[in-house]
Amino acid sequence: MPLDAVCLRAVVGELTPQITGARIEKIQQPARDQVVLLLRHGRRVLLCANPNQPRIHMTELQRDNPAQPPMFCMLLRKYLQGGAIVAVEQAPLERVVWLTVRAADELGELSDYRLILELMGRRANLILCGSDGRIIDCLRRVDLEMSESRQVLPGLYYRLPPAQKKLSPLEIGEEDFAALLSRRPEGTPLDKWLVDTFTAMSPLVAREIVFRADEEPSALWQSFSRWQNDVRYEHFTPIIIKRENKLMDFTYLPVAQYGDYAVSEEAESFGTLLDDFYEQREQADRVHQRGQDLLKTATNARDRIRRKIAMQEKEYERTLDRDRLRIFGELITANFYRMERGQARLVAQNYYEENCPDVEIPLDVRLSPQENAARYFKQYAKAKTAQRVLTEQLEKGREELAYLESVLQELNQAESEQDFNDIRAELESGGYLRSRGKKQAGFQRASKPREYRSSSGLRILVGRNNRQNDKLTKDAQRWDVWLHTQKIHGSHVILCTEGADPDERSLYEAAVLAAYYSQGRDGGKVSVDYTPARYVKKPAGSRPGMVVYTTYQTMAVTPDETVVKSLKSK
Repeated sequence: MPLDAVCLRAVVGELTPQITGARIEKIQQPARDQVVLLLRHGRRVLLCANPNQPRIHMTELQRDNPAQPPMFCMLLRKYLQGGAIVAVEQAPLERVVWLTVRAADELGELSDYRLILELMGRRANLILCGSDGRIIDCLRRVDLEMSESRQVLPGLYYRLPPAQKKLSPLEIGEEDFAALLSRRPEGTPLDKWLVDTFTAMSPLVAREIVFRADEEPSALWQSFSRWQNDVRYEHFTPIIIKRENKLMDFTYLPVAQYGDYAVSEEAESFGTLLDDFYEQREQADRVHQRGQDLLKTATNARDRIRRKIAMQEKEYERTLDRDRLRIFGELITANFYRMERGQARLVAQNYYEENCPDVEIPLDVRLSPQENAARYFKQYAKAKTAQRVLTEQLEKGREELAYLESVLQELNQAESEQDFNDIRAELESGGYLRSRGKKQAGFQRASKPREYRSSSGLRILVGRNNRQNDKLTKDAQRWDVWLHTQKIHGSHVILCTEGADPDERSLYEAAVLAAYYSQGRDGGKVSVDYTPARYVKKPAGSRPGMVVYTTYQTMAVTPDETVVKSLKSK
């Protein structure tokens, strides 16, 4: 569900005591529409004005930042960094929240600034206002051409967005509710009527109110009034809704409407709930925004190789029938005595088969019998050579196809700007992309593998891309354990054993990481091969990420995100 006004009220209620009075130590802008305020003791507040997922909450996720901070980030640092958050407020039953930050102005005097987050779908925005109420700047400027009713531009006084022409659900009594319900258009579902009549009412909550009333209009007020009391007294519970162990929705009250179709679980906090719910969506957005050109390049190259392999396989199949060409040539040679020039076909006994059945051999009427025989022998020799060449080309093509599919898998699981930079450099070195010329100073940073700790404290390293996989495997100690998913693309994983035999739990956790960072992430059981690193070799001249290994064992595990997160937090 989108973060409606009541759910936002629950989030703000959780957020306010945690950040009021806290000093802003640093400000980051990891994405165009995301700002992170870093407070003392490593606490982070995320303000997201993404049209598809606007929100504000405490966050534990560490987001990668661009090498050069955007202009809006620099502006926020100028006015707010070092200031203290003195208030967190929400417009009544509106999706607008503002932080009041007391910070020193250009003259060194304390001044109150407002950082306003509007969480209204495609009109979502983040706006910085001065103490006089004028807009200093904003993420998305709205001029007269974009909106005649409300402009959002530097220098203008800030005004709240126009309110919806709906009733407040907290200010209506039983009699007025009954009167409105009696005027409900015939055939209109009760949940739709609630959404159309009252503000701050999401479809999910409206369905739940109707479900608790057993779909009966006569019992709707009792269910509605109970919801009113929960909101008035802020009886909120962070609820995550899962379907087949995948996050489906979230809300602020227990949900029973789905029955056995979905499972409702109480989250630790609204911050944790929103982190978990939006993490994969942010991942998909990063791939779309930063890796779209890389994704297109790798996809086009993969599809081109697939078509080429398909054509070569058909051609290879034709070469397997080459013995027929040789037999035709020899049968023509054996029947020279009864052939004439200009003959269109030859019917001869095939003495290569049992009972010598008759076979019809097509001839070129322009050629003599000797030339027809030579033509078939030449076609036979050509097919024999083609089989050898096609075998080599198919092997190289399939290797290239496997490589490109591994690049696509890496792109889909890329997490940071540097991940995309590394994959871009890899595609450039492979000739799939043109080099963009000299890179800006400081743009490329040292890339490090993902690092985890097993339950017993052993380091587990996970490669982020093919070239890093190569380096990770090459630098591993001979007694470390190397893991990789069987027959599907995935990251190389190294369990650092420090020369000792790894415990079974650590081995299992490393296998879960190998399965999670592979093409099998969304599947069921995944087979993971593991072996001491000394048995893993890279063939000379092979593509990045390609290895061969022997003397291995296999373990079947399920890619479990909960296990992955628990290892990351150690």
